[in-house]
Amino acid sequence: MDPHLRDLRYFVAVAEELHFTNAAQRLHIAQPTLSRQIRQLERQLDVVLFDRNQRSVALTVAGKELLEGARKILELWEVTNVSLQEAGEVLRVGIQSALGRGLLNDLESASGHRLALHAASWTDPSSGLAGRQADLALVWLPLPDPNRYRWQVLRTEPRWVLLPENHALADQEAIEFGDLLDEPFIALPSEAGAVRDFWLGNDGRNGRAPRIGAEAATPEDKLEAVSLGLGVCLLAENNVPMYRWPGLTARPVAGLPPCELAVAWRADDSRPTILEFAGRAVDGGFSATSPN
Repeated sequence: MDPHLRDLRYFVAVAEELHFTNAAQRLHIAQPTLSRQIRQLERQLDVVLFDRNQRSVALTVAGKELLEGARKILELWEVTNVSLQEAGEVLRVGIQSALGRGLLNDLESASGHRLALHAASWTDPSSGLAGRQADLALVWLPLPDPNRYRWQVLRTEPRWVLLPENHALADQEAIEFGDLLDEPFIALPSEAGAVRDFWLGNDGRNGRAPRIGAEAATPEDKLEAVSLGLGVCLLAENNVPMYRWPGLTARPVAGLPPCELAVAWRADDSRPTILEFAGRAVDGGFSATSPN
């Protein structure tokens, strides 16, 4: 099998950083994932790309050859991709979870562009922007490494809490966040970073660490974890209908700032179509159900 562009991007990041942890942070992926992908690339090419020891990482002769070629390939793809986009090709929109797939029709109508969905996992808080699998993304703020991105807020809405119907707080019309501080919470994967912290309500805990009852990699995992009594979780108000499940209920949470849904793009992407898309999405009063 030939290497993917993603593999070449991973390789170039390690080759330029000469440090796997720093390269993983730059790529917004977990370091073990990056190491695994580099080993797989070496097996595909049947060469050793890096000399590794406990203290340093260095390029081999084969690695230096690949670095030169990989940079040219990636640069050529970026030029080609920009030309395709400027010629009116489909814009790729990153979104997390299959629950948000119904958004595309609303966004196409609002923006006037043909769109394609890039389904990102909760381990990628940039929804495909960091790895350039997406041109734009629908994301809940905050974004990782905000200097790398630009965004327009589409809507602001309260946070709710999903909990079992037999929970001691379930009979209240609204729940004070202070009453949830000792509850175990269902957390997003650790790779979600600042977004994980936000949906744990860390901005309302005054430095108090949350109790983690379980982690959920998908909406289905989240539903199951709450159903099993492993913890509660915060949701955006408009997403509450998507989490209807026998034995579960949701209540608004008082004492927390609202959440913000935004359309985001890379700061180095100055194509007029990107800015036009963001402007039309905002002007169109976009309010369809979104991911998380």
